[in-house]
Parts: sequence; C-alpha cells; structure tokens
Amino acid sequence: MTASASGARVVPTIDELRERLAERRAAGASVALVPTMGALHAGHLALVEHARELADVVVVSIFVNPLQFGPGEDLDRYPRTLEADVEALDGLGVEFVFAPSVIEMYPHGAVGTTITAGRVGSLYEGASRPGHFDGMLTVVGKLLNIVGPDVAVFGQKDAQQVFLVRRMVGDLDVPTAIEVVPTVRETDGLALSSRNRFLEPGHRAAALTLSEALRAADAAAPDGLAEVLAEGAAAFGDHDDVTLDYLVVVDPETFLPVADEARGPAVVLVAARVGATRLIDNAAITLG
Repeated sequence: MTASASGARVVPTIDELRERLAERRAAGASVALVPTMGALHAGHLALVEHARELADVVVVSIFVNPLQFGPGEDLDRYPRTLEADVEALDGLGVEFVFAPSVIEMYPHGAVGTTITAGRVGSLYEGASRPGHFDGMLTVVGKLLNIVGPDVAVFGQKDAQQVFLVRRMVGDLDVPTAIEVVPTVRETDGLALSSRNRFLEPGHRAAALTLSEALRAADAAAPDGLAEVLAEGAAAFGDHDDVTLDYLVVVDPETFLPVADEARGPAVVLVAARVGATRLIDNAAITLG
C-alpha cells in the first residue's frame, strides 16, 4: 500500500484492501464504494462527493475491465491515468483507491464463472456491444464481494447499467444499497464522459445532438410515444458527422420498450457515433 499526495491510499491487491477495511469496520466505520474505470472527470467526482455524505470510509476503484470490451472496441485505447485520477481525488475525503491489475482481478486468465445480464442485457447497449453487460455485472459483483460496502454509488448517465446493477443486487440478495447520482453535464448540455476526450475538435458541437434529441423528446412527451420517437430522431437529421445507433423509450421499472399507448414515467435512451467516438445519454420523461 502506498500513500498518495491526496491522502488517499492506493491499494493494488485484494488482500490489502480487505485488511485495511476490516480495521476500519472494527472501529465502527461504514463503507461506500464508487466503482470506476478511471479517466476521472467531474461526473465521477460528483459520485465521490455523494459517497462521502453516505459513509465514513470511501473506496474508489479504478480498473479498466477487459470483460466489458468486445472485439474491435477501444480496450487498448481507453485512457489509463491513475496518477492524474488520484490527484483529482485530492481533498474529497477518499480513504482508499483500489487500483488492481488485470492479473489481480482475473488470476486465471479466462473467467469461468460470470454473471449474466439476461434479456435486458441483450438490448440497446447490449445489442450494440454483445457481452458488455455480462462483463460489467461480473466485475461489479467481484468489487461488491471484495469491498463489502454498505452503499455503492453509480451515475445516471449509464442508465441501463444502473438498472442491471440494481436488479443483480436484488436478485442475488447482495446487502449493499445502490445510490444513483444525476447525470453531470457541461453548461451546453453535453453529458460528461471519459470518451469525450476522443472527440475531434470539429465534432464537439456535433456531440450536442444527443442532448438536443433528449430535449426534443421531452418536449414531445405530452403527445405520446410516436411523437417522442419522431422528434428525437429528427434532431439527428442535419448532422453528417453523427450516426444514430438507437433512440428508444423504456419503462423504468422493467427497462423494456413501452407500449404505443403508454402514459406516465419513462426513460429515453440514445446512443450515437460522433465521428469515431460512440456516446450515450438518457433522460426521464413523462408520456402523455
């Protein structure tokens, strides 16, 4: 274990982390976990600040999970900025930064036991990235077992991920509360994402199409599903650099597409490729 300049301790192994957390729990401390893949931005820091309000000890995990990346995805390209990430946590009250190696997390290489995301895991992001959510749930399940937190904090920007984590925790009787922090956005509406750094200079403005589509969908919500889908998709019509992957309206309780005549709370999910960078976003709406 090494001490960082921020006061947080960078812990590379499972055994060390469990030992230190056992000491803190013996003194009566509660524990919050913020799972991340690093490349921290203000959205992540909002999760950390919320976690600090919920527990005595905050653990931030930083691990680029290979199980979440399929063939041709950006695993090798994904930014790994541990030193900068730890500096970004300076002053936020993080006690431990769990930064394991791939070998530490998967000592036998290929994983023989995984958690399956089920039907919802094969839709939307799961259809575009087969196996992604199985990999995400597997590593989140491991992190919950390693840390044993009283509460874990996630961001609403990854709405499908949040739904699946909550369902996993409920289905498997994991004694961890799941807290969700609203999406953090730039002043112009762009949702913060580690992948935003991949946007070419000329594509930054085009990336606003996703949030524009969500605003159009929300404005059309009183008129029903057909108008929401039509107005949301229309926002992509004038942007040559943006390719819509999907725009769908789902029931927040089941995360399945809503019926044509649906009324009440719903969530609009959108994904698009802006130049070579794939972005996602979502918003809560009220149909009818």
